Amino acid sequence: MSNEELIAQKDAIISKQSRTIEHLEFQLAQLQKLVYGSKREKFVPTVTADQMNLFEGAQQDQSQEASEEQTEQITYTRKKSKEHPGRNALPSHLPVEEIIIEPNEDFSQMEKIGEEVTETLEYTQASLKIKRVIRPKYVDRKKEQIHTAQLPERPFPKLIAETSLLGHILVSKFIDHLPYYRQIKRFDRDFKWKVSQSTINNWMAACCTLLKPLYEQMQQQVLESDYIQADESPIKVLDPDKKGKTHLGYQWVYHAPKKGIVVFHYRRGRGMHGPKEFLMQYQGRLQCDGYKVYDKIGQRQGIELIGCMVHARRKFYEAKDSDEKRSQYALNIFKQIYGIERENKQKSINEKQTVRLNKIKPLMNKLLEWIQKESLLVLPKSPIGKAMTYYQNQWLKLKNILLHPEIELDNNLIENKIRPLALGRKNYLFAGSDRGAEWAAMMYSFFGTCKIQNTNPYDWLVDVMNRIGNTSILDLEKLLPKNPNQSER
Repeated sequence: MSNEELIAQKDAIISKQSRTIEHLEFQLAQLQKLVYGSKREKFVPTVTADQMNLFEGAQQDQSQEASEEQTEQITYTRKKSKEHPGRNALPSHLPVEEIIIEPNEDFSQMEKIGEEVTETLEYTQASLKIKRVIRPKYVDRKKEQIHTAQLPERPFPKLIAETSLLGHILVSKFIDHLPYYRQIKRFDRDFKWKVSQSTINNWMAACCTLLKPLYEQMQQQVLESDYIQADESPIKVLDPDKKGKTHLGYQWVYHAPKKGIVVFHYRRGRGMHGPKEFLMQYQGRLQCDGYKVYDKIGQRQGIELIGCMVHARRKFYEAKDSDEKRSQYALNIFKQIYGIERENKQKSINEKQTVRLNKIKPLMNKLLEWIQKESLLVLPKSPIGKAMTYYQNQWLKLKNILLHPEIELDNNLIENKIRPLALGRKNYLFAGSDRGAEWAAMMYSFFGTCKIQNTNPYDWLVDVMNRIGNTSILDLEKLLPKNPNQSER
């Protein structure tokens, strides 16, 4: 082998190693951001040479002040506020305890001309109380019969916990992210009441058994919608076959924006069996990211796949550190698209469609044409190369957004529903079993829908647990969380 061939071979090895190092550095940076950094993806364009510097005027003013002082007197009047600056009004629905403090002087002959009112907030600690139901027993000696009043019906006749306590425990865990063991310590500390984790687990099982028909009704409601958003999020689950070890399960999340319902559906893995099973009878539009499982499902007749702009944008945001110039160009176009869409929100369906076709479509086409040219100049496996490839591969799905003005540009609505799951993972780290993960999916579905519907989750849950036993299967839909400000969903 000649020297020239050896040098060429060496250069090729160095080039390959450089690309590998760049890729590994990018992965490391992403992991560091995931662990330590902000999860926000806010994009602020950098100032270029042909743009005005925001601080130039200030710098010139400072230099002028150094050589010449100018003074100016400004006078104005303003209305004095009686309220404390920045203090919000106290909620009118809260109970009020009035304390009247009279002056020390003898005011019996004085005329009252007003009063000074000072309002503060006081906290009353939550309380536990024993509910004791006493049923006197009477004997009719003539007929030799004993009479006792019938015990009122309860959703859980064998549990000592009432629905009010069960609702508090479930809301504390799945909304306030307090693991059971922390709640147990709090009960012991505040009320000197000891309860075991196995007992609370049994209560959880009883609640989920009671509410399962309603959970199935929610799934049916989502599947009857003609527009679903789908995403998935991992959850660690204790492995029954390997003591102390966990496996990675997935909560598949399906959101029906038109109905305002979200359903979490747990499966052991991220394979196709989970969404394939859930969406087996579904017909309509499915908005998702570029995960290949959705592409396979989309091949079935009756399903139209819709792309997600935020996932396409995210790839360019992640490439910002390795190729700032190209990333900035793409992110600027996304910024224009989202700016137009924000102004489009309150318009009618026909007006939205017109704006999307006349303003957003040209921007999406512009970005695609630019990517087709620039992708030839970048390494396919580089972060910017992957971002460009993703956009091109998703193009057919992204175009479908333009066909349906009632559809969102992205899956951000469903990502917001997944956020409580992510917060919960930080506190209780893993589910105790696959069954526990299924129960968690049920509760996240209920409470996620409550949030969408602006419904108080505790009040809703306690009310439903008290009523569901006497509700016909045909009327279960009436128990679903419903926005109190809307008469019809």
